[in-house]
Amino acid sequence: MLSKSAIAWGVLLASAVLEAVWATALGLSDGFTRPLPTMVFAVTATLSMLGLGLAVKQIPLGTAYAVWVGIGAALTVGWAMATGVEPASPLKLLFIAGIVACAAGLKMLPRHKSADSEH
Repeated sequence: MLSKSAIAWGVLLASAVLEAVWATALGLSDGFTRPLPTMVFAVTATLSMLGLGLAVKQIPLGTAYAVWVGIGAALTVGWAMATGVEPASPLKLLFIAGIVACAAGLKMLPRHKSADSEH
């Protein structure tokens, strides 16, 4: 059986993927004038925020938010490069990999409760 923490991390990663979807849909919505991308944006942004909200019940807010934004941004840029919307370069790939590595590093840090949280 998965721990609450493992489930929270899974929800957070799924929410980060949805962040990349809504960010891409936002760009395609042409200022919310195109119905389908606008609808995809609204649905995925809502689900992404709900997932982030659920994840922070188990993961500290600062860590969860940094991972959510970092992974979402990396996926958004990766998709833009893969589809030719944005040019790729070795340095850009290196820096995006750095964002992902930092998010993974936050996951690997031990979670310590502060003395205040025990009261």
